[in-house]
Amino acid sequence: MGDVAKDLAAGTVGGVAQLVVGHPFDTIKVKLQGQPTPLPGQLPKYSGALDAVKQTLAAEGAIGLFKGLGAPLATVAAFNALLFSVRGQMENLLRSAPGAPLTVNQQFIAGAGAGAAVSFLATPTELIKCRLQTQGSSTAAVAETVAAATSALKYGGPVDVAKQVLRYEGGVRGLYKGLFPTLAREVPGCATIFGVYEALRQYIAGGSDTSGLGRGSLILAGGLAGGAYWVAVYPADVVKSVIQIDDYKNPKYFGSIDAFKKIFKAEGIGGSYKGFGPAMARSVPANAACFLAYEITRSSLG
Repeated sequence: MGDVAKDLAAGTVGGVAQLVVGHPFDTIKVKLQGQPTPLPGQLPKYSGALDAVKQTLAAEGAIGLFKGLGAPLATVAAFNALLFSVRGQMENLLRSAPGAPLTVNQQFIAGAGAGAAVSFLATPTELIKCRLQTQGSSTAAVAETVAAATSALKYGGPVDVAKQVLRYEGGVRGLYKGLFPTLAREVPGCATIFGVYEALRQYIAGGSDTSGLGRGSLILAGGLAGGAYWVAVYPADVVKSVIQIDDYKNPKYFGSIDAFKKIFKAEGIGGSYKGFGPAMARSVPANAACFLAYEITRSSLG
């Protein structure tokens, strides 16, 4: 099996592990990001992450935490195959000699290139996921009539979201709403996660040869690298989410810069970090699972 095929297989296994572990946390993150700023004298729909979990469980049961899972699950093979294979090919281009280990800086560059590539697959997937995760919550929270609240539940599933966006929101262009903030998240984010992951592995190993690291070390490096990802790019993720769930006919935001300005004006810097707690709570175990599954699968394939 060639290197590309190994990266494809290992990346897919890693992606599935990441999704299974992390999706409930991601649902709460998006719900907090998407809830509207409360009017003066009113309380927000969710007082925090735990309250969002309680309300979701009360209204929808445990399945509510897995809303929107279908879209990323359907594309997880393609997404992680693209991410890890592009990274692998860039590693080959950056190596000084065949088989030579890469420096941490080279891993940052390889990660950035992989992030740019996956942004074009991530944008429509994230849009579908966010629409499903927030329907019936953030939109309904500001609905003034029963009819408006009912209309918030307008998607029957991932395919239905895609059909409605293609039909009513500008075709393929509508599915790529939020591409710019997705690029602003994935390029520096993937550079950070792969660069930090490699730096930690080399630090733990005491040198560039990391082949002898055990599973505990890989879990630690992967988890901390995942946390570093969100620290580096979280405001871009908030902007991406609010743009993607924004109303098409009566938009609140007119682009990424406008969204950031309005969030900052209404809520200060804290508005750019809504849902940060669940994102970090998800990122450490989810990315630890992803990197561990990737490394074990890649190693087993030779």
